Amino acid sequence: MSQTDPAHCPVPPPGSRGIDEILAAARARLDRLDPEQAHLAYRGGALLVDIRPAAQQGAHGTVPGALAIERNVLEWRLDPRCPARLPEAVGYDLPVVVLCQEGYTSSLAAAALQDLGLHRATDVVGGFAAWRIAGLPVLGPTPPSRPSTLAPPAIAGRASR
Repeated sequence: MSQTDPAHCPVPPPGSRGIDEILAAARARLDRLDPEQAHLAYRGGALLVDIRPAAQQGAHGTVPGALAIERNVLEWRLDPRCPARLPEAVGYDLPVVVLCQEGYTSSLAAAALQDLGLHRATDVVGGFAAWRIAGLPVLGPTPPSRPSTLAPPAIAGRASR
């Protein structure tokens, strides 16, 4: 069957947009930063926000000093008018650089922050993966420990025969 078969690709409702269109529209509004530019912005006072789930951060590592806010609560934590905001949500001129694993979800998140009025929100092209490849500071992940291939040391006082 072809991919255009209605059973496999239903006709979208009028006015709806596919994710590729939504992503392109979000990115068209952003002044996206490459990892080096994002690092400089962070060092210059921008809030670097890692929206990856904790499990993904644990598996791939983190950026030292980045504020971890999972995507599902991002808008509530950074909206200056919201009672659930973090202390870092000090105003609408706050420069926010959003980081995800590969730079897709972060574009959507940064556009959502702009919708809240955080007009300086943007994201990192290539996400954490590109940040790491660029050789910028990262922590972890901690490699799993491997069992020693050496024989255990002899126990003191053990009688030899």
